[in-house]
Amino acid sequence: MTSRILGLVRDQVLSHYFGASDAMDAYRVGFRFPNLFRDLFAEGAMSAAFVPTFTRHLAESGKPSAWRLANLLITTLVLITGLIAVIGIVFAEPLVTALAGKYAAVPGKLELTITLTRIMFPVLLLIAVAAAVMGMLNSLRHFFIPALSPAMFNVVTIAAALLVVPFVLPANESGTLSLDDLTLPIIVIAVSTLFGGVAQLALQLPTLAREGFRFRPVLDWKDPGLRRVLLLMGPGTVGLAATQLNVVVNMVLAVGEGTGAQTWLDLAFRLMYLPIGLFGVSIATAVLPSISRHVVDHDTRASRETISDGLALMLALNVPATVGLIVLSVPIVRVIFEHGRFLPSDTLATAAALRFYALGLVGYSVVRIASPTFYALGQNRTPVIVSVITVLVNAGLNVVLVNVMGYRGLALGTSVAALFNAATLFVLLHRALGGLNEARLLSSFMRIVLASAVMGAVAILLDRWLSGVLPPSIPWQILQITLDIGIAFGALAVTAWLLRIREFNDGIEMVLRRLRRRK
Repeated sequence: MTSRILGLVRDQVLSHYFGASDAMDAYRVGFRFPNLFRDLFAEGAMSAAFVPTFTRHLAESGKPSAWRLANLLITTLVLITGLIAVIGIVFAEPLVTALAGKYAAVPGKLELTITLTRIMFPVLLLIAVAAAVMGMLNSLRHFFIPALSPAMFNVVTIAAALLVVPFVLPANESGTLSLDDLTLPIIVIAVSTLFGGVAQLALQLPTLAREGFRFRPVLDWKDPGLRRVLLLMGPGTVGLAATQLNVVVNMVLAVGEGTGAQTWLDLAFRLMYLPIGLFGVSIATAVLPSISRHVVDHDTRASRETISDGLALMLALNVPATVGLIVLSVPIVRVIFEHGRFLPSDTLATAAALRFYALGLVGYSVVRIASPTFYALGQNRTPVIVSVITVLVNAGLNVVLVNVMGYRGLALGTSVAALFNAATLFVLLHRALGGLNEARLLSSFMRIVLASAVMGAVAILLDRWLSGVLPPSIPWQILQITLDIGIAFGALAVTAWLLRIREFNDGIEMVLRRLRRRK
């Protein structure tokens, strides 16, 4: 969660200096290319496959065996990601031109995107190795430093933006600057992104060295441990690859929507994802171990009850979050981003994307519980197949909707696909477990929708009234959104109490416990 908040601060600082400019679009697209591969090799599938195998080697054969597996994996990662990075740097021009060729309509924008892509492609190697090191430290029961390390990625960029960019940025900070004026400052940010990857890896190495690990390049494709890791990565990698294909499609479509579209969509998606990082992860972390235990015990009834409880908790928190993001989208975006070169028109455009992204919040959150449940049930291929189908649905919707609604159609298509993913997994879970207490879930859902509607109405009326009586300066805007959220939340809490929505209070307590443990 710390990393997500710092990511938001990073976007806030970058928006201040660059706004939703051509330079910012070029940076975001340039970073998207190494990110496509980073998600495959540095997160998700690789970590899920490596950590259990490494832990088993550690428990059964001791550190020497575990160190050998780690050296094998890191060597393999360096070779594969290093090769991809070299290919990406050498062929950046045809790659970027093929996928973001419409940037050529703005003189210098395509060339800048190619340059930034070349600068940032090596981030892939650094983050992949950092993820492997994080998994090793977690297996060795070191949690603080690995949890802190992703935040360093954002800290370095924030520091560069605050300490270096002002000195290379031309004067007239709130005025309009050309792409040429912003080229050197955005290159500084790209270089800081590369050093952020170095910092994320470097922060973890001393702790790992104290455990006795020393990296020694070794390669043995026949090693059973390495083969097991690669085999376990297979299904998850296929699912992620399908997701990345969808990211590419969305990027290509956003590129054609003109200056600022890529930035508006990225900022809106980050805001939408904050409740998932807070509520979705908290609830999933709490219920998934219990689900796994019940599955091991072959207790289908208890599995059904636990999943139903988790889904009810998820709805109780994320339905109100959805309504809140929709009705307060403009003041939220304004307070966070509308500073410096981020204009009021950018606020309205980002808020429009946020409203459509927010529609999919419940879908994303439900998948947080449903997808891992299939892995616990041993049905590993089910979520992968559903993910691939969802990607195809998403791509089809976005191609159609972008022609009807512009960049906002990309946000709507993504949300509809997320809800389709969640609904499909829910139906398949129902079949696998013989039901999910649907009557109770429907009752909880209807009551939380009613409570959220009351909250939304209070938020709208209060925000309109405060807009008429408070000055438009930043301190007053902060006070206004604070009152909007606080009083609307109070209305939600009272309505939830009147409607006896037990899951609402349980969910709030669960999130607060998780936050307290992180302090």
